[in-house]
Amino acid sequence: MAWLYAIFASRPVVSLLLLVNAAGTVYGYYWYRYQLAETPPLFLPFVPDSPTASLFFLIVLGAWLLGRQTPLFEALALVTLVKYGIWAVVMNVLVWRVTGTLDWAGWMLIVSHGAMAVEGMLYAPLYRFRPVHLALAAVWTLHNDVIDYVFGMMPRYHMLDHYADQIGYFTFWLSIASIAVAYWLGIRTRRQSFSLPPA
Repeated sequence: MAWLYAIFASRPVVSLLLLVNAAGTVYGYYWYRYQLAETPPLFLPFVPDSPTASLFFLIVLGAWLLGRQTPLFEALALVTLVKYGIWAVVMNVLVWRVTGTLDWAGWMLIVSHGAMAVEGMLYAPLYRFRPVHLALAAVWTLHNDVIDYVFGMMPRYHMLDHYADQIGYFTFWLSIASIAVAYWLGIRTRRQSFSLPPA
């Protein structure tokens, strides 16, 4: 596996991944534009879930290109990429089941968010976060669930409003599972040696 991670950690691949994730992050914030316009300022950091997850990963990638590591953002990226990647896939499949149809944007969200979850886990052996960083990421993630499902700031899928309670319950346990995945892949699993080649 070391040879595979030598490719994943190469400067061209990391640079390409940064560009792709930057484009996805910008589109993600654009997708939330209407909800953000109506969001109280206090809740603004917690509303755009998926683009904020990819923003965490952008910080990780940018730090790697500068020859540094950012353990807290690595933990945040892993937990939130897995959580919101899976969450968006499940929600869009649910939209398809409830309405009987899904537009091109929905299918694009399934593919792109599935890729988010995969890249989060794929790069986990290169992370260097410790339990304290994961604990902080867990607090952020569970606090975000409270903001979403207690204060009503969850992403808007009006066709799924009838299932809000069930979605909130599912999201809480998805958070717990994502934190567990981050612990298993980022702390328990043997880590790959990692350093980018010089520019």
